[in-house]
Amino acid sequence: MLQVVCCDDEKEMRKALIKILEPELQLQGLEYQFSEFSSGEELLSSQLETIDLLFLDIEMKNLDGIETAKQLRKVNQRAVIIFITAFADFVFQGYEVRAFNYLLKPYGEKKIIEVLQKALGELETERQKYFVIEQKSGVTRVPLKNICYFASDRRMLQVVTTKNTSTFYGKLNDLALPDQFLRIHNRYLVNLNYVEHVESAFLYCHQEQLPISRKYRQALMVNFAKNMLG
Repeated sequence: MLQVVCCDDEKEMRKALIKILEPELQLQGLEYQFSEFSSGEELLSSQLETIDLLFLDIEMKNLDGIETAKQLRKVNQRAVIIFITAFADFVFQGYEVRAFNYLLKPYGEKKIIEVLQKALGELETERQKYFVIEQKSGVTRVPLKNICYFASDRRMLQVVTTKNTSTFYGKLNDLALPDQFLRIHNRYLVNLNYVEHVESAFLYCHQEQLPISRKYRQALMVNFAKNMLG
């Protein structure tokens, strides 16, 4: 579910913005949830790691939007931040916190929708860089570039990364992954970027020996060669 946050010390501005955003999100067929905050301090006391899209007013009392964004970035690097400001001079201050876009007050409906559509596109691109693990303890996003291979054991799957191993319920056949991930066995699916050497019956992936089934060997050799050639 898309977590959309609006942080502005003017309640009327928050309501006006959400009134425009909500119908557009509904048209996109997205599941979403809005959260409102009236100050940077209030926002920072919330679950920052869950925020996907943040509309953040710069000129707020006490803790302004720039400082709020700096604190947010310490725990959430992927959130798309759109600053709201009445002064164009503030626009250049967003570079340090990787602000995605800006809305200048007073903003029009057309501009808000335009910025929203661009932000949704950015979120989709970012989402494709991660594998999402759903467990009882919560949702974990694992960078695809860090995944070495997946291993299956009955109804359980293991995702082995360069740093650790996580276990979750699932089937290899149900995984939606980019082309660099290839099935090599009924129990194994590897990231070709971590395959170091291929033999007739096994390969080395991130310094681990994994078996190759005859069924998958030909496709593996072709794709391994392509991957080596770039």
